[in-house]
Amino acid sequence: MDPREREALPQQLADTLVGIQRVIRRRLRGGLTAPRLRGAEVELLRLVETRPGIGVSDAAKELYLAGNSVSTLVNRLAKAGYLVRETDPADRRAARLELTDAARARLGDWQRRRAALVARHVSLLDEAEREALHAALPALRKLAVTLHEEAEEP
Repeated sequence: MDPREREALPQQLADTLVGIQRVIRRRLRGGLTAPRLRGAEVELLRLVETRPGIGVSDAAKELYLAGNSVSTLVNRLAKAGYLVRETDPADRRAARLELTDAARARLGDWQRRRAALVARHVSLLDEAEREALHAALPALRKLAVTLHEEAEEP
């Protein structure tokens, strides 16, 4: 890779990833019958899915949001029937978050629809392009980890 390509890579990569995510999000909105969830609401639901029982303050740290912002999201999602707040037995003042069956169903539907959408478009690529995407996954995962770790630094 020549120096100009190396210099342009971070911007091109960021633009491409954001563009892909935006198109996926817009395409998946089209088939919704339920009211649309905002990005931060979906992120919180996905976090609670992977870390059941997470507290509000830990969720705020994980999502890089203010505690009161996450509290607002929790209230909205609880009212919509997607989250349940349970009292933390170790600290009666703290709440632990759990998904409802409705949230699990909605996330499962979203994940299935997203996988089907991406699979349709990956199948349009030739074999070499699919292999290139597959080969790039470890580097992309490592990039995600290092970005996450840097965000956690004080």
